[in-house]
Amino acid sequence: MKKSILVVLSLILLSSCNSLKVVTDYDTKVDFKKYKTFAFYKPAIDKAAISDLDKKRVLRAIESELLIQGFTKSENPDMLVSFFTKSRRKVNINQNNNFGYGFGWGWNPWTGNGMNTTSVSEYTEGTLFIDFIDTSKKELVWQGIGTGALRIQNREKKEARIKIFVKEIISRFPPGQEK
Repeated sequence: MKKSILVVLSLILLSSCNSLKVVTDYDTKVDFKKYKTFAFYKPAIDKAAISDLDKKRVLRAIESELLIQGFTKSENPDMLVSFFTKSRRKVNINQNNNFGYGFGWGWNPWTGNGMNTTSVSEYTEGTLFIDFIDTSKKELVWQGIGTGALRIQNREKKEARIKIFVKEIISRFPPGQEK
């Protein structure tokens, strides 16, 4: 019984760490239908605090998602796309107090032994910010922010996690198209 409770709690904890939270913000006065082409804003992307390999993975994922949505990569774009990242270490501490009652030995025959269990999990929480900038006005018009756990054991899983982050964020562009 105790093992099954611990397994269920562990699954809940792991699934909550795998979830991805996405929020967006945008200029409500902008007509997003006018954007058809894009290019990457390299000066800002170069400052992102991740490895060059991960930058390439994010760029490829963004480009792929925008092309799927019908945008065209261009030398003379309607909008510039940039991104940056943040990360922080997270620690989850779960304490379970299990007390039993029943017939037992000792001074008070009606109480049983209690058992405390504590589990600690540590992981990195990453945040990916994707910015869309109006080329003509040079103003930020849309920002998507995805936050989730980054438990990555190998390159394939890292690449898959990046694709999930980007897909979930880009799926909310343009505003009003949320699925």
